[in-house]
Amino acid sequence: MSKKTLNKNLHKAKNAKKDEFYTQLPDIEKEMKHYKVQFRGKVVYCNCDDPFESNFFKYFAANFNALRLKKLIATSYVKSPIVGGQLPLFEMEGLKPSGKEPFKIEIKEVTDINRNGAINLDDVVYLLKHDKNTAIPLKGDGDFRSEECIKLLKKADIVVTNPPFSLFREYVDQLMEYNKKFLILGSQNAITYKEIFKLIKENRLWLGYDNGGTKWFQVPDDYNIQTESRIKIENGIKYLSMGSILWFTNLDTTKRHKELNLYKKYKPKEYPKYENYDAIEVSRYSDIPMDYDGVMGVPVTFLDKWNPSQFEIIGMAEDNGKGFSGGIWDGKNPHCVINGQNKFKRIFIKRKK
Repeated sequence: MSKKTLNKNLHKAKNAKKDEFYTQLPDIEKEMKHYKVQFRGKVVYCNCDDPFESNFFKYFAANFNALRLKKLIATSYVKSPIVGGQLPLFEMEGLKPSGKEPFKIEIKEVTDINRNGAINLDDVVYLLKHDKNTAIPLKGDGDFRSEECIKLLKKADIVVTNPPFSLFREYVDQLMEYNKKFLILGSQNAITYKEIFKLIKENRLWLGYDNGGTKWFQVPDDYNIQTESRIKIENGIKYLSMGSILWFTNLDTTKRHKELNLYKKYKPKEYPKYENYDAIEVSRYSDIPMDYDGVMGVPVTFLDKWNPSQFEIIGMAEDNGKGFSGGIWDGKNPHCVINGQNKFKRIFIKRKK
């Protein structure tokens, strides 16, 4: 999917207020396998997750003991759509509410309640069905910005969810305000948001592991967009492809400590200088020269390989955000220009000695 198409899809979602894209369980499992040790003894809060729909809740509930969690909290929003099919076990047991009443679920332990010799999601279902203190209706609407949900946020150690894309800036700002660890999904375009890029530059936020390929999100049956090729239906469930969706986190990752293996040497003809920025063009992060000490412009995909001990982030091109180029712009064309041609969304970096 082109970035232009992705922008259109996100814009349509924002205008239609269809911000509920349900993440598939394999995508969660693929990312979470890298952080398990960091979750031991922690209170996890999924604050944009209908417990009866969300695969985030399903993952943490089913793996409560394996992750050695202290507590799992999930809250839902009153206007989140009913999609069905995500947690069929809950529906079969008659646990899913008939309306869209916002719920809070708190789990402190999962034991072999049904005595079948295994601790799994069946025991969570039994717990929800027989312990009235586990699933409780919220007094408010379940919005992550509500006083009720903020009170729960203060109790949490790590927040994991897929927040509304149209509220991504505000959502991250809240996490930072309350100094929370997090692992969340967002559009690649969020990298160039002034508020988000500032956090990246300051090494307070970075990318997770599984940032390649296309992710498909479950959407309500009545969800429609003009680009029908981005919609698929499997087993009666509708999915939407949102293109370049990334994991954003401030949990430690092993990959951000790995240095890029630089093998190319700087040659002026191979690395032309921008006409309007005091930096050279490096079209691929794998081509970063090993012996150049000046400022280089690289694609935003570089951030997936960024080691803050190896490279300093100077800024980004002015077409991404005004005033963030780090003083290397000549004040004319905001795009990075080579031979009269604009280069798409560049970040400026410098090799640390």
